[in-house]
Amino acid sequence: MPARHRAGAPRGAPSTSEGRQVGKLQAGQVRAMFDRIAGVYDPLNTVMTAGLHHRWRARAAQEAQVGPGSRVLDVATGTGDMAIELARRVAPGGEVIGSDFAEGMLDRARAKAATVGDAGVRPRFEWADAMELPYTDGSFDAATVGFGARNFDDLGRGLAEMARVVRPGGRVVVLEITNPTRPPLSLFYGLWFDRFVPVLGHLAGALGGLSARMRGGAAGSSIADAYTYLPSSVKRFPGPRALAGEMERAGLTQIHYLITAGGIVAIHAGTVPAQGA
Repeated sequence: MPARHRAGAPRGAPSTSEGRQVGKLQAGQVRAMFDRIAGVYDPLNTVMTAGLHHRWRARAAQEAQVGPGSRVLDVATGTGDMAIELARRVAPGGEVIGSDFAEGMLDRARAKAATVGDAGVRPRFEWADAMELPYTDGSFDAATVGFGARNFDDLGRGLAEMARVVRPGGRVVVLEITNPTRPPLSLFYGLWFDRFVPVLGHLAGALGGLSARMRGGAAGSSIADAYTYLPSSVKRFPGPRALAGEMERAGLTQIHYLITAGGIVAIHAGTVPAQGA
Protein backbone atom coordinates (compact mmCIF):
# COMPACT_ATOMS: atom_id res chain seq x y z
CA MET A 1 0.00 0.00 0.00
CA PRO A 2 1.25 3.53 -0.65
CA ALA A 3 2.61 5.32 2.39
CA ARG A 4 1.10 8.78 2.83
CA HIS A 5 2.91 11.60 4.59
CA ARG A 6 2.15 15.18 5.51
CA ALA A 7 5.21 17.34 5.28
CA GLY A 8 6.56 20.83 5.63
CA ALA A 9 10.03 22.29 5.55
CA PRO A 10 11.52 23.93 8.64
CA ARG A 11 11.31 27.70 8.33
CA GLY A 12 14.52 29.16 6.99
CA ALA A 13 15.79 25.84 5.67
CA PRO A 14 18.10 26.19 2.66
CA SER A 15 16.66 25.38 -0.75
CA THR A 16 17.47 21.85 -1.85
CA SER A 17 17.71 23.01 -5.44
CA GLU A 18 20.92 24.78 -4.47
CA GLY A 19 24.11 22.77 -4.63
CA ARG A 20 22.59 20.13 -6.91
CA GLN A 21 23.94 21.40 -10.18
CA VAL A 22 26.95 19.08 -10.57
CA GLY A 23 26.61 17.22 -13.84
CA LYS A 24 23.32 18.91 -14.64
CA LEU A 25 22.58 19.70 -18.27
CA GLN A 26 21.67 23.22 -19.35
CA ALA A 27 18.09 23.86 -20.48
CA GLY A 28 19.05 23.92 -24.16
CA GLN A 29 20.84 20.59 -23.82
CA VAL A 30 17.85 19.00 -22.10
CA ARG A 31 15.53 20.31 -24.83
CA ALA A 32 17.76 18.94 -27.59
CA MET A 33 18.07 15.59 -25.82
CA PHE A 34 14.32 15.10 -25.55
CA ASP A 35 13.81 16.17 -29.16
CA ARG A 36 16.27 13.46 -30.21
CA ILE A 37 14.84 10.62 -28.12
CA ALA A 38 11.14 11.37 -28.75
CA GLY A 39 10.81 8.38 -31.08
CA VAL A 40 11.97 5.83 -28.48
CA TYR A 41 10.67 7.53 -25.33
CA ASP A 42 7.38 5.63 -25.02
CA PRO A 43 8.64 2.07 -25.66
CA LEU A 44 11.63 2.53 -23.36
CA ASN A 45 9.37 3.96 -20.63
CA THR A 46 7.20 0.87 -20.90
CA VAL A 47 10.19 -1.47 -20.63
CA MET A 48 11.81 0.40 -17.74
CA THR A 49 8.60 0.52 -15.66
CA ALA A 50 7.05 -2.79 -16.77
CA GLY A 51 4.14 -0.71 -18.06
CA LEU A 52 3.31 0.61 -14.58
CA HIS A 53 3.92 4.27 -15.42
CA HIS A 54 0.31 4.57 -16.66
CA ARG A 55 -0.96 3.43 -13.25
CA TRP A 56 1.28 5.94 -11.48
CA ARG A 57 0.03 8.76 -13.69
CA ALA A 58 -3.57 7.79 -12.98
CA ARG A 59 -2.85 7.97 -9.24
CA ALA A 60 -1.24 11.40 -9.66
CA ALA A 61 -4.20 12.63 -11.73
CA GLN A 62 -6.48 11.55 -8.89
CA GLU A 63 -4.47 13.76 -6.51
CA ALA A 64 -5.23 16.76 -8.74
CA GLN A 65 -8.85 16.49 -7.55
CA VAL A 66 -10.37 17.65 -10.82
CA GLY A 67 -13.66 16.71 -12.42
CA PRO A 68 -16.08 17.62 -15.21
CA GLY A 69 -15.56 21.20 -16.33
CA SER A 70 -12.12 21.63 -14.74
CA ARG A 71 -9.25 23.36 -16.53
CA VAL A 72 -5.87 21.68 -16.01
CA LEU A 73 -2.29 22.31 -17.11
CA ASP A 74 0.21 19.46 -17.48
CA VAL A 75 3.73 20.91 -17.47
CA ALA A 76 6.64 19.10 -19.17
CA THR A 77 3.98 16.88 -20.70
CA GLY A 78 6.41 14.90 -22.87
CA THR A 79 4.46 12.54 -25.09
CA GLY A 80 1.21 13.48 -23.36
CA ASP A 81 0.26 10.48 -21.21
CA MET A 82 -0.62 12.56 -18.13
CA ALA A 83 -2.59 15.09 -20.18
CA ILE A 84 -4.58 12.27 -21.79
CA GLU A 85 -5.31 10.76 -18.36
CA LEU A 86 -6.48 14.14 -17.07
CA ALA A 87 -8.69 14.68 -20.13
CA ARG A 88 -10.70 11.60 -19.16
CA ARG A 89 -11.43 13.19 -15.80
CA VAL A 90 -12.53 16.69 -16.87
CA ALA A 91 -15.13 15.66 -19.45
CA PRO A 92 -17.61 16.98 -20.22
CA GLY A 93 -16.87 20.65 -20.54
CA GLY A 94 -13.29 20.69 -19.23
CA GLU A 95 -9.99 21.62 -20.82
CA VAL A 96 -6.48 20.17 -20.58
CA ILE A 97 -3.36 21.86 -21.92
CA GLY A 98 -0.12 19.89 -22.13
CA SER A 99 2.95 22.10 -22.42
CA ASP A 100 6.57 21.23 -23.15
CA PHE A 101 9.65 22.92 -24.58
CA ALA A 102 10.65 19.95 -26.79
CA GLU A 103 8.80 20.06 -30.11
CA GLY A 104 9.72 16.46 -30.87
CA MET A 105 7.86 15.31 -27.77
CA LEU A 106 4.88 17.54 -28.53
CA ASP A 107 4.61 16.05 -32.03
CA ARG A 108 4.35 12.60 -30.46
CA ALA A 109 1.78 13.82 -27.93
CA ARG A 110 -0.45 15.30 -30.64
CA ALA A 111 -0.28 12.11 -32.69
CA LYS A 112 -1.09 9.98 -29.65
CA ALA A 113 -4.04 12.12 -28.60
CA ALA A 114 -5.49 11.85 -32.10
CA THR A 115 -5.68 8.05 -31.74
CA VAL A 116 -7.27 7.99 -28.29
CA GLY A 117 -10.93 7.07 -28.20
CA ASP A 118 -13.42 9.90 -27.77
CA ALA A 119 -13.50 10.78 -24.08
CA GLY A 120 -15.34 14.03 -24.64
CA VAL A 121 -12.23 16.17 -24.17
CA ARG A 122 -9.07 16.07 -26.24
CA PRO A 123 -6.01 17.73 -24.70
CA ARG A 124 -4.31 20.57 -26.52
CA PHE A 125 -0.53 20.54 -26.73
CA GLU A 126 1.58 23.67 -27.04
CA TRP A 127 5.13 24.90 -26.58
CA ALA A 128 5.95 26.53 -23.25
CA ASP A 129 8.97 26.94 -21.00
CA ALA A 130 8.27 25.73 -17.46
CA MET A 131 10.47 28.53 -16.11
CA GLU A 132 8.15 31.18 -17.58
CA LEU A 133 4.70 29.76 -18.26
CA PRO A 134 2.71 31.90 -20.74
CA TYR A 135 -0.53 31.71 -18.76
CA THR A 136 -2.28 34.24 -16.54
CA ASP A 137 -2.37 33.97 -12.76
CA GLY A 138 -4.98 31.60 -11.37
CA SER A 139 -6.19 30.45 -14.78
CA PHE A 140 -6.22 26.68 -14.02
CA ASP A 141 -7.90 24.50 -11.42
CA ALA A 142 -4.80 22.31 -11.15
CA ALA A 143 -1.30 21.89 -12.58
CA THR A 144 0.62 18.63 -12.79
CA VAL A 145 4.07 17.47 -13.80
CA GLY A 146 4.88 13.80 -14.34
CA PHE A 147 8.52 12.67 -14.43
CA GLY A 148 9.57 16.12 -15.63
CA ALA A 149 10.32 18.18 -12.53
CA ARG A 150 13.83 16.73 -12.22
CA ASN A 151 14.61 18.29 -15.61
CA PHE A 152 13.56 21.79 -14.53
CA ASP A 153 16.44 24.22 -14.94
CA ASP A 154 15.44 25.69 -11.57
CA LEU A 155 13.15 23.51 -9.47
CA GLY A 156 11.96 26.26 -7.15
CA ARG A 157 11.11 28.57 -10.02
CA GLY A 158 9.28 25.85 -11.92
CA LEU A 159 7.16 24.96 -8.88
CA ALA A 160 6.42 28.64 -8.23
CA GLU A 161 5.27 29.07 -11.83
CA MET A 162 2.94 26.09 -11.50
CA ALA A 163 1.52 27.55 -8.28
CA ARG A 164 1.11 30.97 -9.91
CA VAL A 165 -1.14 29.75 -12.72
CA VAL A 166 -3.44 27.75 -10.40
CA ARG A 167 -6.40 29.43 -8.69
CA PRO A 168 -6.64 29.65 -4.90
CA GLY A 169 -7.78 26.29 -3.58
CA GLY A 170 -6.45 24.46 -6.66
CA ARG A 171 -3.83 21.74 -6.60
CA VAL A 172 -0.25 21.33 -7.78
CA VAL A 173 0.84 17.71 -8.21
CA VAL A 174 4.35 16.35 -8.80
CA LEU A 175 4.95 12.73 -9.84
CA GLU A 176 8.59 11.66 -9.74
CA ILE A 177 10.94 8.74 -9.37
CA THR A 178 12.69 8.69 -6.01
CA ASN A 179 15.51 6.74 -4.40
CA PRO A 180 14.40 3.96 -2.02
CA THR A 181 16.53 3.82 1.12
CA ARG A 182 15.75 0.38 2.55
CA PRO A 183 17.20 -2.92 1.30
CA PRO A 184 16.57 -5.12 -0.54
CA LEU A 185 14.70 -2.74 -2.86
CA SER A 186 17.41 -0.10 -2.60
CA LEU A 187 20.00 -2.64 -3.80
CA PHE A 188 17.83 -3.79 -6.71
CA TYR A 189 17.00 -0.20 -7.60
CA GLY A 190 20.70 0.68 -7.71
CA LEU A 191 21.44 -2.18 -10.08
CA TRP A 192 18.41 -1.35 -12.22
CA PHE A 193 19.12 2.34 -12.70
CA ASP A 194 22.91 2.29 -12.59
CA ARG A 195 23.40 -0.77 -14.77
CA PHE A 196 20.28 -1.88 -16.63
CA VAL A 197 18.89 1.49 -17.75
CA PRO A 198 22.17 2.66 -19.39
CA VAL A 199 22.52 -0.75 -21.08
CA LEU A 200 18.95 -0.46 -22.34
CA GLY A 201 19.80 2.97 -23.71
CA HIS A 202 22.89 1.62 -25.48
CA LEU A 203 20.86 -1.19 -27.04
CA ALA A 204 18.18 1.23 -28.20
CA GLY A 205 20.92 3.52 -29.47
CA ALA A 206 22.52 0.73 -31.46
CA LEU A 207 19.20 -0.13 -33.10
CA GLY A 208 18.37 3.52 -33.66
CA GLY A 209 21.76 4.18 -35.20
CA LEU A 210 21.09 1.61 -37.93
CA SER A 211 18.24 3.64 -39.34
CA ALA A 212 19.08 7.17 -38.19
CA ARG A 213 20.57 8.29 -41.49
CA MET A 214 17.61 7.00 -43.49
CA ARG A 215 14.91 8.39 -41.21
CA GLY A 216 16.65 11.44 -39.86
CA GLY A 217 16.05 10.15 -36.32
CA ALA A 218 18.20 10.26 -33.21
CA ALA A 219 21.77 9.06 -33.53
CA GLY A 220 22.53 5.98 -31.47
CA SER A 221 24.98 7.80 -29.23
CA SER A 222 22.34 10.46 -28.45
CA ILE A 223 19.89 7.83 -27.19
CA ALA A 224 22.57 6.10 -25.13
CA ASP A 225 23.67 9.41 -23.59
CA ALA A 226 20.08 10.27 -22.65
CA TYR A 227 19.58 7.02 -20.76
CA THR A 228 22.86 7.50 -18.95
CA TYR A 229 21.60 10.95 -17.93
CA LEU A 230 18.38 9.51 -16.48
CA PRO A 231 19.90 7.77 -13.41
CA SER A 232 22.04 10.80 -12.59
CA SER A 233 19.02 13.13 -12.81
CA VAL A 234 17.13 10.95 -10.33
CA LYS A 235 20.05 10.93 -7.88
CA ARG A 236 20.33 14.74 -8.01
CA PHE A 237 16.64 15.29 -7.39
CA PRO A 238 15.50 16.08 -3.82
CA GLY A 239 14.06 13.24 -1.78
CA PRO A 240 10.36 13.23 -0.86
CA ARG A 241 10.66 15.29 2.32
CA ALA A 242 12.99 17.83 0.72
CA LEU A 243 10.70 18.15 -2.30
CA ALA A 244 7.80 18.89 0.05
CA GLY A 245 9.94 21.69 1.44
CA GLU A 246 10.53 23.06 -2.06
CA MET A 247 6.78 23.08 -2.65
CA GLU A 248 6.21 24.99 0.59
CA ARG A 249 8.80 27.56 -0.43
CA ALA A 250 6.94 27.90 -3.74
CA GLY A 251 3.92 29.12 -1.78
CA LEU A 252 1.89 25.91 -1.49
CA THR A 253 0.12 24.71 1.65
CA GLN A 254 -1.47 21.46 2.90
CA ILE A 255 1.39 19.55 1.29
CA HIS A 256 1.41 15.79 1.51
CA TYR A 257 3.06 13.00 -0.39
CA LEU A 258 2.70 9.28 -0.85
CA ILE A 259 5.36 6.73 -1.66
CA THR A 260 4.27 3.89 -3.92
CA ALA A 261 5.68 1.19 -6.23
CA GLY A 262 7.62 -0.27 -3.32
CA GLY A 263 9.37 3.03 -2.61
CA ILE A 264 10.57 4.14 -6.04
CA VAL A 265 7.80 6.61 -6.94
CA ALA A 266 6.66 9.65 -4.98
CA ILE A 267 3.48 11.66 -5.63
CA HIS A 268 3.37 15.09 -3.98
CA ALA A 269 0.34 17.37 -3.83
CA GLY A 270 -0.09 20.89 -2.45
CA THR A 271 -2.82 23.51 -2.42
CA VAL A 272 -2.62 27.11 -3.59
CA PRO A 273 -3.70 29.18 -0.58
CA ALA A 274 -6.39 31.80 -0.64
CA GLN A 275 -5.15 35.34 -1.12
CA GLY A 276 -4.00 36.82 2.15
CA ALA A 277 -3.92 33.41 3.87
